[in-house]
Amino acid sequence: MRGLFFLTCLLFVVSCNNDDAIDIQNQPSSLDLSDYFSINFSALPNYSDQYIPVYITKDNTPGNNSITNEGATLGRVLFYDTNLSTSNSVSCASCHNQANAFGDANNVSQGINGQTPRHSMRLINSRFAIENKFFWDERANSLEDQTTMPIQDHIEMGFSGENGDLNFNDLIIKLNTIEYYPELFSFAFGSSEITETKIQQALAQFVRSIQSFDSKYDNGRILVNNDVQPFPNFSSQENLGKGLFIQPPVFDASGSRVNGGVGCIGCHQAPEFDIDPNSLNNGVIGNSNGIGTDLTVTRAPSLRDVVKQDGTSNGPFMHIGVSNNFETVLTHYDQINPTGNTNLDPRLTPNGIGQQLNMTPVERDALISFITTLAGNDVYNNEKWSNPFID
Repeated sequence: MRGLFFLTCLLFVVSCNNDDAIDIQNQPSSLDLSDYFSINFSALPNYSDQYIPVYITKDNTPGNNSITNEGATLGRVLFYDTNLSTSNSVSCASCHNQANAFGDANNVSQGINGQTPRHSMRLINSRFAIENKFFWDERANSLEDQTTMPIQDHIEMGFSGENGDLNFNDLIIKLNTIEYYPELFSFAFGSSEITETKIQQALAQFVRSIQSFDSKYDNGRILVNNDVQPFPNFSSQENLGKGLFIQPPVFDASGSRVNGGVGCIGCHQAPEFDIDPNSLNNGVIGNSNGIGTDLTVTRAPSLRDVVKQDGTSNGPFMHIGVSNNFETVLTHYDQINPTGNTNLDPRLTPNGIGQQLNMTPVERDALISFITTLAGNDVYNNEKWSNPFID
């Protein structure tokens, strides 16, 4: 009951300072949120003031939607609530699982009306991407826009408003009938009114709060001035892999590497390891159904936590989930075939020819070893990012 007392007091204070607050905020609430959630509302988790390393310089948080503990808490509830689908069977967390660094174990994700076209991206460190557009094809102009697009997709969560589907206003009506939501929206925004904008803001706050900076890479990066220097906590193999990742390759006239590294950093920029906004297609052009081509994929998630600390993957790689083995990723970039790809990134075609990196087994092992250093631990275990509902 401590959480309820705190929440009631907070809503009373908000209502006294918010002309838009509705009368319900002035009334003692009879709703005990502890019946629904494992959240301690009198001592919320820290979402708003988490540790960010000094060498992390990118932040796509808009000025009108800074992370608050209250807003991210509402976002957490929304993220895990299957009521956001018309069938009450799918939530955001269904395809963005904490155990997989908020990615999907399936090759392509499953919605309420079948298989979606692509694999769901991991959400790790979404806040620290310089690329502000989201989805593989960048069709969302912000994280806020992205959050409700799956809800309004016929296949994914069903509130499309097309072909007999309920529309988004039907979802808002539905949430208003769920007794904890007006109270939670008042808690987060000072008014119990539920709108799409508020849903987007709360979900985006929660997603931006999901961060990973407790990796072996981070433990080493804080000890040096830049990424090029050898990390004192790395093995020789890990430092070799880091060097290969950073150093650009030198190609001969036929596109074959004759010197240098493999230059992954050209598209996956350290220390955030997010995708360069100017990146074009990476050469994977297949569709989930195995036929046709898809040249619109130009975005990728951060490489942080692409694998776990033991080297196991956080779900299949690439937009169609080509493999759970990172060796497959290296094989793809080792020999690029540009045939039929009119949107291929020019960094993959030296002298207009598909690159041939010709990586040795030693180089492959070193790169995999380095990629593993980008894995943290907290993101898989921290309760503040877990399912808040009491079964």
